[in-house]
Amino acid sequence: MAWGSIRSYPRAILHVDGDSFFVSCEVAKNPSLKGKPVITGKERGIVSAASYEAKARGVKRGMRLFEVRQICPNAVILPSDYETYSLFSERMYRIVRRYTPAVEEYSIDECFADLTGLRGKLHLSYEQIAQRIKHDLDTELGMTFSIGVSATKTLAKIGSKWKKPSGLTMIPLRDKPVFLEKTPVGAVWGVGPNTAALLNTWGVRTALDFAKKPEAWVKERVSKPYFETWQELNGVVSNELDVDGRKGYKSISKTKTFTPPSTSPTFVYAQLSKNIENACIKARRWDLVSPVIYFYILTQDFRYHSYEIKLPYPTNVPQDILKEVSKYFATLFKKNTEYRATGIILAKLSDGKTVQLDLFGSVQKSEAIKRVFESVDTMSEKFGKHTIFLGSSFEAMTHSAHLGDRGDVTNRVVSLFKGETKRRRLGIPMLGEVR
Repeated sequence: MAWGSIRSYPRAILHVDGDSFFVSCEVAKNPSLKGKPVITGKERGIVSAASYEAKARGVKRGMRLFEVRQICPNAVILPSDYETYSLFSERMYRIVRRYTPAVEEYSIDECFADLTGLRGKLHLSYEQIAQRIKHDLDTELGMTFSIGVSATKTLAKIGSKWKKPSGLTMIPLRDKPVFLEKTPVGAVWGVGPNTAALLNTWGVRTALDFAKKPEAWVKERVSKPYFETWQELNGVVSNELDVDGRKGYKSISKTKTFTPPSTSPTFVYAQLSKNIENACIKARRWDLVSPVIYFYILTQDFRYHSYEIKLPYPTNVPQDILKEVSKYFATLFKKNTEYRATGIILAKLSDGKTVQLDLFGSVQKSEAIKRVFESVDTMSEKFGKHTIFLGSSFEAMTHSAHLGDRGDVTNRVVSLFKGETKRRRLGIPMLGEVR
């Protein structure tokens, strides 16, 4: 019996997936919303997340809100409260870590955990451990989670999607053909629509079709990531858990949409400046510098106008970047044209400790300004983000990005706890009824 169990679970990988997570957080805060068609994304004008009641009416992610009102006139449409969602996410990770320290924080509403070897320690089967984790998550966070357990991350992901919402699916290796046969290859984690279409042309329509292909056939026709997916579908771990977290970034992007659209070059430039400040804050946090940046402005009719700039030297100082951006902004910005968003990408990031000095001392001056920003970062940690900001960002910092209905803000922003300010907050998400 024990040997059969080991063969079914040579590794026991658990995947936790929050059910309609953003909306579920809103319902957990305000239980009176339970059972109603609830939608988040009011500030963007499109559906960010929808409750299962809203989905049953035909509401889909990315749908415009005027379309939602046509098919679901009684929908409760809320602005997204990402601050609270991230706090619920942290609680999710902590609950799972009660059982195992080997947790990968995959996304705000998902995580993986390695349960291998815990049966003897906890005197429970893997299914019983998963049941306990699910019970703790559901009851303590006031929402439901779907869980899958199998020998690899890819198989565990199939399990967590199997019985949504609030499912718990175990996929021992001896039973995996049953699950793979009913899973379209395009629904396998990491297989995009283009790759799925290509596999379909070779007669591979299900995950089982793909898993049964010989190794040589797979290596000949698909790239390494998909070969690793093939291995995982066959129970061979090729995608280990990242329990140490992110160690850096190859690029950092920041974008912001504003409503109504604007024809003011000062306002649009301020929004871009704010994005650049935010991108540089993140780059300094990871001690990364960028030698190449891309910035863009987006018109109301969704036309992108962008520019790539090779910087004189790698930097994470906003003034260095704005100095270059200002040379090209006027060229991109067209008079009497409505703009709805701006964005910045810091590309080809590298370690900030390796920056070399230049002949004319520009890098040395930049390093001096960087030290000033390190002090600003310290103040931001103490008093809140953007306590100090650049004058070029003034209009973006002092005016809401959204006016009218889209300008509605969350209760978490309006109702502050004692000692909180707009920029400095406590890690407490609950503002609705105390349960």
